[in-house]
Amino acid sequence: MEGIRQAAVAYYEHLPEEKKKSAEDSFKAMDKNGDGKISLREYVDYLTNSNNAVFTHPKIFRALDKDNNGSLDFGETIVLYYILFSRRALFCKCCDTFLADVYFSCFQCFCLDESTSTYDLCCACYGGKRFTHHDDAIFWDNYTLLSQSRSLALKAPEQNRRNVLKKIAMIVQVTGIVVGSAALASSSSCSIM
Repeated sequence: MEGIRQAAVAYYEHLPEEKKKSAEDSFKAMDKNGDGKISLREYVDYLTNSNNAVFTHPKIFRALDKDNNGSLDFGETIVLYYILFSRRALFCKCCDTFLADVYFSCFQCFCLDESTSTYDLCCACYGGKRFTHHDDAIFWDNYTLLSQSRSLALKAPEQNRRNVLKKIAMIVQVTGIVVGSAALASSSSCSIM
């Protein structure tokens, strides 16, 4: 989770001021009693009401609670914002664990399956062969998958490369991954939480 936490802080620092203000406003909306802390109940209620119930599991709340004090401060909710905004909400298909660090994805499902879901596994399920998937599945960790996807796109013939890179740019724009870009940030309809 520490890697996600560091990425969240870095992205937050590059947000335009209006997005930072939106983050503060969302924090205040979640903090129903106004004590400057988000309790588990406030967290669950807010996420349920904003159609993000997938995050209401107490394990995710505890993972966000870096100082283990039983509540979330503003800095800890920045991580939730990043996860929601970047669509980094991935869960192991085998054990349903939140994938907060390195994980494995089926290359075919990631690159060739046109559905919106991928087949992602935590290191324990992949390493322990505790999953069932198609027989010819090739799994790569998330860092290798990104690197190899780019390499494959660059090796494609010029016309195909442009199409692939346009699709990647579209995905980046839709998911809001390039937070620092004013054009992309203003086109994103995702609010803080």
